[in-house]
Amino acid sequence: MWTTKTFLTKTKRGNILKIVREHYLRSDLLCGSSACNSCPHKDDEFVLDATPKSICALFDYDHYLILDTNVVLHQIDVLEEDALTNVIILQTVLEEVKHQNGAIFQRLLEIIGKKKRKFYSFVNEHHKDTYVERNPGEKANDRNDRAIRQAASWYASHLSINSLDGKFPQIVLLTDDEKNRKLAQEEGIVCCSVKDYVENINGFVGLVDKLSKNVIPESCSKDALYPAHLTPSQIHTGIRNGKLYQGTFHASRENYLEGSSVVTGFEKPILLQGLIGINRAVDGDIVAIEIFPKEEWRKPSDIVLEDKADDQGDRLEEESELLTTVKPADPSNDEITPTGKVVGIIRRKWRQYCGILKPSKFPGATRHLFTPAERKIPHVRIETRQSDVLASQRILVALDSWPRNSRYPLGHFVRSLGPIGDKTAENEVILLEHDVPHARFSEAVLACLPPDDWTIPQEEINKRVDLRSLCICSVDPPGCTDIDDALHARPIDGVTGSGLKKYEVGVHIADVTHFVRPNTALDKEAALRSTTVYLVDKRIDMVPDLLSSNLCSLRGGEERLAFSCVWELDENANVLSTKFHKSVIKSRSAMTYEEAQLIIDDSSRSDEIASSLRVLNALAKKLKQKRLDNGALLLASPEIRFQVDSETHDPVEVQAKKILDTNSMVEEFMLLANVSVAECLAREFPQCALLRRHPSPPPAYFETFLKAAKQQGFELDVSTNKAFSKSLDTAVIPERPFFNTLLRIMATRCMQQAVYFSSGTRTQDEFYHYGLACPIYTHFTSPIRRYCLKTELRLSRRWCWR
Repeated sequence: MWTTKTFLTKTKRGNILKIVREHYLRSDLLCGSSACNSCPHKDDEFVLDATPKSICALFDYDHYLILDTNVVLHQIDVLEEDALTNVIILQTVLEEVKHQNGAIFQRLLEIIGKKKRKFYSFVNEHHKDTYVERNPGEKANDRNDRAIRQAASWYASHLSINSLDGKFPQIVLLTDDEKNRKLAQEEGIVCCSVKDYVENINGFVGLVDKLSKNVIPESCSKDALYPAHLTPSQIHTGIRNGKLYQGTFHASRENYLEGSSVVTGFEKPILLQGLIGINRAVDGDIVAIEIFPKEEWRKPSDIVLEDKADDQGDRLEEESELLTTVKPADPSNDEITPTGKVVGIIRRKWRQYCGILKPSKFPGATRHLFTPAERKIPHVRIETRQSDVLASQRILVALDSWPRNSRYPLGHFVRSLGPIGDKTAENEVILLEHDVPHARFSEAVLACLPPDDWTIPQEEINKRVDLRSLCICSVDPPGCTDIDDALHARPIDGVTGSGLKKYEVGVHIADVTHFVRPNTALDKEAALRSTTVYLVDKRIDMVPDLLSSNLCSLRGGEERLAFSCVWELDENANVLSTKFHKSVIKSRSAMTYEEAQLIIDDSSRSDEIASSLRVLNALAKKLKQKRLDNGALLLASPEIRFQVDSETHDPVEVQAKKILDTNSMVEEFMLLANVSVAECLAREFPQCALLRRHPSPPPAYFETFLKAAKQQGFELDVSTNKAFSKSLDTAVIPERPFFNTLLRIMATRCMQQAVYFSSGTRTQDEFYHYGLACPIYTHFTSPIRRYCLKTELRLSRRWCWR
């Protein structure tokens, strides 16, 4: 059978359009219970136990749980524990969760996918006895609550009628909605709040700590410490009328009473000061801001202020005293900044935070403060009965709400990461705080890989240019196993019209896309990870090790698939011609930078590898000089290298990374390859080439930097990248050799972020890469460790050179 849904909508031309949709209903959908003798289950379709033993003291009989949407949204950390089993997840709930929070939806699907958890997904929206129509004037949320109650009633009736031996599990509805709970009780449905249920569970220590504290923030008006946030409709009206502005809140690391937000229409970020000005915004939140009149604008504070929280009250007097020191600045001061206050939250960007517990000083207390590892995040008040144990642990905490009458946001304990100072725990903190996916690759991803003993098929070799006879070699850092680029250079016959020698130079990039096909599980996982992350003692791969360190790694003496960019250059490094092709290569040698440098410097060596390296090195120097002459910036970013114990993998020594000519040699040809590929893509696909640009920094970005340089006696010209580069070259203090390096380090903080873009969305002038001083650029190189995923324009996912 089916029912119909009718909608009336107005078209752009003002016509009324009637839409009728059929909604099919069935009577043969399975309930999933082993206690049922009516539904024609197969053995593998029984998910719910026939006698689900109760672990909750409130219910001393066998029962199944049905959850409403808010329970899933707010208590997912509880659900991920093994305590709750034999749970029915309704289609109504699944669809609401998917619509409201994609991340929690994925976590719920993972729980349902674990057979031992016995979570059964019931399609109540297509069962003739559980589907409910939305009544006229009824809110969607109320209709969904009614659908959940209808499904609970049906399950109770269905199991009582169709039980195997007259014994059947009861149904318990878990909901934290008081109205929904009251209606359920009136309809004869057994129900309970999550808090009451979990607090009465036996045998699972610490489960109560994971309960989310669901407090409606604006409902706590008594003893309010903060102004109430505007409602969404008020915010929308204010932004539309130009009275309010939308921006992302960025908290200060140095001063917990200060933050800023970049807002369209203002050259400088909007300054937000004081507890009232920040008004419960957390770093990353999208907020609504009210701008003060110009006479109330201030300059950013130059003091370092740390929130030394304790558990003996909220220190309001101290905060008030600090706020009275924030006074409007002199209007003639050029450091004054547009100033405002947060009046509403448009979207919370909360995540789980790593940190340590600061136990209460009161014996037996359950309320404690959590100090996040990220200084931009405020302290969090959590409840736990494990403070003695957790005080020495790195822990993970989730934020729940921030009521007006609470100095700090409320949250709950998620899990322990390990002892403070433990290498594994501290690595986990780094990965979690930087949102680095680092779980094991799933079975679906591993199923996309070729066998371990895979070799290149002859038919594949026949499709490619065979370069195995060329003297190709790779140059990488010591210990590198994910070798994704190699080079070759050789003289070619003839000279240019000017009598200059000619050379063939090639950059060969691992052909990762031969193994990673579009929209496969492997492709999606690589896109999610987006890059390989290197820690001191390990590497978090973007693609599985079989590819990154083996089949896609251009190891010495082994045949590998590659994508080659080959130029014809004259001896002055002018490009005469360029060609691209898929290839098969066999690297003669995989060298470190130092090994390659020794070969170049060893005058006694005249073999093919030495000759190739010397040609590459000579041409690279000329390429680099051309870039510098065009205005490329050399901004210092000192790197350090750790010497790691081979057995324990603990760092035993740290030293500054040596920069050799061979470092620059490889870098220059990688840059040239990226520029050449970008030119080809833009020519062949003028509207949809995936490119990368680096916008020039606005003058305001340089203000602090220029002021610091001026105090040292240097007037730097930042009008263009070329002028800036020349200014940096002359900013030298002979008796302070590190000064120029420090200046270049500071200059990096003035730069904007380079971004991917589609060529059809920008003018040609906007293609320019400020830092490299090149008119067009992309990422063709490093496909093993870098997935060129467009984040802003939502282009289809693709490998950088495809």
